[in-house]
Amino acid sequence: MEKEINKFLTETIKLVNPAIEEVLSLQVDGRNQKVVDYQVWAGGKRLRPALTMIVCQMLGGKKNDVLYPAAGLEILHNYTLIIDDIIDKSSFRRGEPTTWKKFGKSIANCVSVDYGASVFQAARKSKYPVQISEIFAATMKNIVDGEILDILFEKKGREDEPFIIENRYKNINEKDYLDMVNKKTVSLFQACCEIGAICANAKPEQIKILKDFAFNLGIAFQVKDDILDIFGEEKKFGKKIGHDIRERKGGNIVILFALQELNSEDKNQLSRILCKQRINREDIAKAVKMIKNTNSLRSALKFGEEYIKKAKDDLQLLPQNKWNDLLKEITDFTLTREK
Repeated sequence: MEKEINKFLTETIKLVNPAIEEVLSLQVDGRNQKVVDYQVWAGGKRLRPALTMIVCQMLGGKKNDVLYPAAGLEILHNYTLIIDDIIDKSSFRRGEPTTWKKFGKSIANCVSVDYGASVFQAARKSKYPVQISEIFAATMKNIVDGEILDILFEKKGREDEPFIIENRYKNINEKDYLDMVNKKTVSLFQACCEIGAICANAKPEQIKILKDFAFNLGIAFQVKDDILDIFGEEKKFGKKIGHDIRERKGGNIVILFALQELNSEDKNQLSRILCKQRINREDIAKAVKMIKNTNSLRSALKFGEEYIKKAKDDLQLLPQNKWNDLLKEITDFTLTREK
């Protein structure tokens, strides 16, 4: 299963990388190209453009019809990562220094604007520039709404930002979590599937099914990311384990389930760590140990598996061909991946 997925991702990289390179170089001063290129060439599976190209071909479209929109989606994804890493103060991603850590926050912010503009330049090179630009714009706004929720779910910190202090969530439930993930993670998965379908001249009912599929796949994908943050292997994951604890995240399903399960004393202890002004390595190790002593991993996996099942049910309503089979494999792989 993983072999077939990796084979297609490798093929996607060969196809989409030249388009990404072309779009990111438009109207950019050559002296700054190396800085602009860093984020997108620092790694990444190209899963989102791959989804777009698979969906398009599953519905009878041609990969060349969706190439530039797929490139735009990967640029959009990396655009959000630059901003997310600045907000979360993340030093590493994919095992490499993040853009702000490599070049500084001022340069990273400038580069992010280039990425935002490049997204729409990619849309302009498609058969449906207006329609795809609208999807890009709506997706970017949804991701921002999700990012703001993710920040407001933090238990402590950002004391110099009055809006956050005034609007911080005191309690977070599963509904809140799903609302945040729907905006921050799912919306980009839905854009990938919708754009792939549009480029294949899909029927409205097919687009609706694909957006449902992308919703379920996106939730499961984020659940796995949450699991890896606590239970992953650092070398394989490419990020520091326990980063969400360091950032006092309330919007992690594993932390959420652990807090629901712990007795009052342990729950208060974990909450105190998440609310500390400064969280050190010992705090993270203690919090991870407490979480691992609960059934939160099992609960999170069960939670994710429910969405995997729904995603596979959605695929049964779409054309049955080798591309649909590949989507099923990606769906199954979502909860078993290690990075």
